[in-house]
Amino acid sequence: MSVTEHQLPVHAPMNQFSVSDGELVLGGERLSLLAARVGQTPFYAYDRSLLRARVAELRDVLPKGVKLHYAMKANPMPAVVGFMAGLVDGIDVASAGELKVALDAGANPLEVSFAGPGKRDAELRQAVASRVLINVESFREVVALEAISSELGLPARVAVRVNPDFELKGSGMKMGGGPKQFGVDVEQMPTLLADIGRAGLAFEGFHLFAGSQNLRSESICEAQQKSFELALRLAQDAPAPVRFLNLGGGFGIPYFPGEQRLDLGPIGDNLARLAQRAQAELPEASLVVELGRYLVGEAGVYVARLVDRKISRGQVYLVTDGGLHHHLSASGNFGQVIRKNYPVTIGNKVDSPEKETASVVGPLCTPLDLLADRMTLPVARVGDLVVVYQSGAYGASASPQGFLGHPVCLEVLV
Repeated sequence: MSVTEHQLPVHAPMNQFSVSDGELVLGGERLSLLAARVGQTPFYAYDRSLLRARVAELRDVLPKGVKLHYAMKANPMPAVVGFMAGLVDGIDVASAGELKVALDAGANPLEVSFAGPGKRDAELRQAVASRVLINVESFREVVALEAISSELGLPARVAVRVNPDFELKGSGMKMGGGPKQFGVDVEQMPTLLADIGRAGLAFEGFHLFAGSQNLRSESICEAQQKSFELALRLAQDAPAPVRFLNLGGGFGIPYFPGEQRLDLGPIGDNLARLAQRAQAELPEASLVVELGRYLVGEAGVYVARLVDRKISRGQVYLVTDGGLHHHLSASGNFGQVIRKNYPVTIGNKVDSPEKETASVVGPLCTPLDLLADRMTLPVARVGDLVVVYQSGAYGASASPQGFLGHPVCLEVLV
């Protein structure tokens, strides 16, 4: 039997935003009025109410003893970080630049952790002086932190990022297991922990992060269980009791046809069991779940305006004023092996019955500048607003905005 169009995989419904008079509504404002308020296209818009709702949804499932941290690499816009700092228990940063944004936003330094495989000595000094928790990722960092602690008269607060001997199955990006630039191999941990003790650093615990963008709750549960068991083993060689155990995150959101939203229920149940075990086996430890994309990804959209409509040998091209230089992920050039379409619509004609197959492209002089490849979309004209959903994470800051000299995009929190 031939595969008919209605049998092909489709995107998960993008129903997190309401629609009024055919227009997408963000922050209570119709898209066309929001675009007028912003004053230019392209732009990213992030909806406060969706950010708040996502954190509340997680609070409902996570055990009370489990802390929720925001990995701000997903979206470091200062207004977003400031808003999230008031909702979550802590912030995870990956550079001194992000550390400044987090502290400026009012994050509690005692609940800020700093990860990254190539921390410069100057960054380590800033982190020690700020009294944040440093996720040690190499033997060199221990040596540097010993000297910095002596210089500043402050013992560096450290956890160790462990490269485990397993990975997060089914994750979009594997960050643990096998040879990795991240963390310290589990086989080397006894030596590293002894070095931390000799250096007089303030050891607090472990950070385990096996992978990201996973939509299978059973895989996330398995990784969390393995991470907890590994932490128990490593604690036997630790120079002090474990007070901090970051089990990572890996929670994914649906981007591509056929993908479904993550079922949080089993993850909450699994964490409840681990939290109960921790009370007995790691009594001083706080369990932490670190999430970035899952907290902010679905709350954001990228908006570009249609500047031209072209037909080439029967194929419709919708040319916008935005593209891969603002949204590298949606173009497929940020880690996709086989390019797939993000969910896209015409934001001021969302429920229009007139449809066509069209490709959405940007203004750059490269065929890679592609936001949607032959998608079924509402019929669009010059001046209409193209919307890329699932754009709250790894958007503006993860894109080469200087490429070819086009203007940078704006970001707004609404």
